[in-house]
Amino acid sequence: MNKTKTGIKGFDDLLNGGIPTGSIVLVSGTPGTGKTIFGLEYLYRGALNDEKGLFITFEEPKSNIAEQAMQFGWDLEKLEKKNILHIQHISSKTITNATLKEIVNFVKKEKIKRLVIDSISTLALSIPTIHNKVTEITDFAIKRFLHQFLEDLRDFADTTTLLIGQTTSEKHLSTDEVSEFIADGIIHILYESLGRDYSRSLIIRKMRKVKNDEDIHPLEISKTGLTVHTLK
Repeated sequence: MNKTKTGIKGFDDLLNGGIPTGSIVLVSGTPGTGKTIFGLEYLYRGALNDEKGLFITFEEPKSNIAEQAMQFGWDLEKLEKKNILHIQHISSKTITNATLKEIVNFVKKEKIKRLVIDSISTLALSIPTIHNKVTEITDFAIKRFLHQFLEDLRDFADTTTLLIGQTTSEKHLSTDEVSEFIADGIIHILYESLGRDYSRSLIIRKMRKVKNDEDIHPLEISKTGLTVHTLK
């Protein structure tokens, strides 16, 4: 089985070498857990190995993404100039069905190996805009919309996709309550209060095609990126 190494310290060991190539994986958690950082490091480490990456953001401006990456010494602009990495900001107000087709076509044309969508939650909320309606958007419509988009991405067997998903509490895996079932894998990042301090942890809730570690692991955000620690 071909696997895509994230390059994140300690993480790939939890999957015996990495994410099965071609998978669509949901990275979920409440705000501030480090989901976007996870996605950026995944793209950055791949770009260092000449694996083309694409970061689609529906939320933050491109400049904010670049600044956030530079905090860890990741020069995304340099990689963009080399045409190894692409960062695209798409306002949620301008998303249409044509936009999604353009993303799929770009992945195909540029032979993207690593794709990050930030966030699938915002994309789901954009459905009323796409259908020119503000009411009567059913759960079924959201499910069908997301399912079609992800199935189009699934056609690219060499592209491994991370979907950033927002949750409102640690008990849920996605606000849309759909992507967690469609995705091949789920990486859940927790952010818990320990007295006056806060602690992050990570658990792989599922990963098709491979046996994954099922324990909760401490997650550290350092000056150079993320580190997943073992419990030993």
